[in-house]
Amino acid sequence: MLEKIQQTADFLRSKVEDMPKVAVILGTGLGPLADMIENKTVIPYSEIPNFPVSTVEGHSGNFIFGTLSGKRIMAMQGRFHYYEGYDMKTVTFPVRVMRALGVETLIVSNAAGGMNKEFCVGDVMIITDHINLFPENPLRGKNYKELGDRFPAMTEAYSHRLVALADEIGREKGIRLMHGVYVGTTGPTFETPAEYEYFRVIGGDAVGMSTVPEVIVARHGGMEVFGLSVITDLGGKDITDVPSHEEVQQAAVKAEPVTKELVRTLVERM
Repeated sequence: MLEKIQQTADFLRSKVEDMPKVAVILGTGLGPLADMIENKTVIPYSEIPNFPVSTVEGHSGNFIFGTLSGKRIMAMQGRFHYYEGYDMKTVTFPVRVMRALGVETLIVSNAAGGMNKEFCVGDVMIITDHINLFPENPLRGKNYKELGDRFPAMTEAYSHRLVALADEIGREKGIRLMHGVYVGTTGPTFETPAEYEYFRVIGGDAVGMSTVPEVIVARHGGMEVFGLSVITDLGGKDITDVPSHEEVQQAAVKAEPVTKELVRTLVERM
């Protein structure tokens, strides 16, 4: 794995001279955030050695390097999911490469179903913690000291400093920002009403099919992490609406102005 990480990192260095310290993973419906990046170098995943290809509608499949708010940034326009059939090491491989390239801060975004009774479709939730319900941990197997400690602490998986900064930005700009715990599951099915209730009872506010493996690997590598979820649908025993992937994408696009402004300003003030 170390050789593959280095090979991929060397390839990207050959394409981009000034490597950023900040990276963003753009989830379902949030790929258009890449439009804000200036002086772009766009590299399709299909051209990157050892990279898989995203198979999900709404995930473009590009690695983008450029400038956002006057700062160098790299962005994944589309991610890889466990439910696509990839193992956890493949799902999180891009995060390993980011760290090898010198990334110190990772911003992750996703679309999620909400079970917090105070949430509305279109809300943006700052992730303050997560519950990992994936059947496999991305750190399972041989640990390479070059990548991180055998038993990394997850006490502060999501940076308290960046959460406070985002809250400050939200107050200044009049943005409704919710806080919550993200529950990570395999998918690809949407949850049953009973499952939504279960996730709520165990402490979850929103549920999705990504993010948690990436955050674990980022923290394993010593990266500071900020996460946000767009609440694209609601679930529970009192919810009768049937969600679809198309509706999830539409709700994510509706929240796009908020997510764009939040991420842009957050990067500016880091």
